[in-house]
Amino acid sequence: MGFWAALAEQGWDARTPFIVLAFLVVRVLVSRAKGVERYHMRAATTLLIGHLISVLVAAAQAAGDYDPHTAEISTLAFELLLIVNLGTTAAFRVLLPRVGFVLPRIMIDLVTAVGVLVVFIVVGKKAGFSIAGLITTSAVLTAVIGFSLQDTLGNVMGGLSLQLDKSVKVGDWITLGAGQPTGKVTEIRWRYTAIETRNWETVIIPNGSLVKSQVTILGQRIGEPTQLRRRLEFFVDFRTPPTEVITAVTAALVEPVPNMATEPAANVVFYGVRDSFAVYEVRYWLTDLNVDDGTDSAVRIRIWFALRRAGIPLSIPASSVFLTHETTERDARKQSEDLAERLAALSAVDLFRGLSPELRENLAAHLIPMPFARGEAVCREGDNDDGLYMLVHGDAAVRIGKGREERQVALLHAGQFFGEMSLMTGEARTATVVAATDLVTYRVTKAAFQLVLRDTPQIADQIAEILVQRKNALTAVRDERDDQHRNRMQTAKQDLLGKIRGFFGINDAH
Repeated sequence: MGFWAALAEQGWDARTPFIVLAFLVVRVLVSRAKGVERYHMRAATTLLIGHLISVLVAAAQAAGDYDPHTAEISTLAFELLLIVNLGTTAAFRVLLPRVGFVLPRIMIDLVTAVGVLVVFIVVGKKAGFSIAGLITTSAVLTAVIGFSLQDTLGNVMGGLSLQLDKSVKVGDWITLGAGQPTGKVTEIRWRYTAIETRNWETVIIPNGSLVKSQVTILGQRIGEPTQLRRRLEFFVDFRTPPTEVITAVTAALVEPVPNMATEPAANVVFYGVRDSFAVYEVRYWLTDLNVDDGTDSAVRIRIWFALRRAGIPLSIPASSVFLTHETTERDARKQSEDLAERLAALSAVDLFRGLSPELRENLAAHLIPMPFARGEAVCREGDNDDGLYMLVHGDAAVRIGKGREERQVALLHAGQFFGEMSLMTGEARTATVVAATDLVTYRVTKAAFQLVLRDTPQIADQIAEILVQRKNALTAVRDERDDQHRNRMQTAKQDLLGKIRGFFGINDAH
């Protein structure tokens, strides 16, 4: 028999054309699938090459009148191993995931191992080995290996149990307790489970240890979204009433920072007193467990600004001693600089330009510094707040509407102001103003401005005229006749003047 005839006969007997066709089909499926590990096809390629080489050797032996039995056994072994490889790859890694059914990796490896065992039994029987003797020998060998590899087998069985009961899954954030690493599960293998920590470390935990330990899965509760409660301490002078601290900080956290859950809402707890300071704790829920430190920092910034606005100092350790050389000249210079900044802010507001220098200085002394962190709401639409805000540093966004209908209509800069209608008439806020950057403002309250009106009630008439001009500048119709416009201005002025007098309790007799 010639070589080519022997090659055709051996190839057909070994089902080589069908094997090659199956290999090509699976290769196309794998190339179009997403997330399939390519090394499975490299293993299949190696097995196919081994099969083809065995067919060539068997054909050469048959052509040379040699017994091709050994080569045929090798051909069969490569053929069956290739079928197992292609079958598990196509079924478990390509087709089933497309319909939403994903088997754990260990289960796929287990099915593959069973298939390989069956192949060895079939090939061994074909080669004339005694299966009964092999099983007896294997049992003794398995017992010896089992005693020597108890820990390894424990890890293997632990990994299998983790995959089967799905108590710990890839993507979970876990910790094994105090002093143990905390990280995100990236893979569960036969021997170990790998977690990645926030420090860019990969920790390998033997599965045997994992199944024997108490494992805490972070941020998970049945039927609830993934979120983890964070606890941040801050310290305040013990003489400050706790209700003031809790109210100030809670109000600052109504508008959540990025990656903070809105439900449950953040809360503030008075923890107690240590030495010379009171201990408070902010508790909020983190929605992205990857960014804990950055979110904690944003919350601490909110706390700092909230305390500054409320005039509540952070605690100073009792052991600290601050020595400052205080002089009359230094105090006078600081007071002069502060007064100049307040007067400059008042001068930018046209409502107060008609005041005498003495009244402006009196009002400046009652201005309240109000800092805000970026993203905080200075006031909200519909709030009953009688304060006017003057922007000293930073920008503020003016928004109207609520929820999805909320939109920005203006951006205020340093030197501008808002809230004059609420100050002068007590009307509810018509817009929400949010700090677009870290913001420093001065707030003028009704009580402060009432001191000015008490001395010069006639100033209310001038202010009403300015307010109506600002209001009509936004609503006047361009094609109105001048006399109609003057009538509307006069009517609006009288209406505003009545509201101002009623709000501040000014009698017409003044």
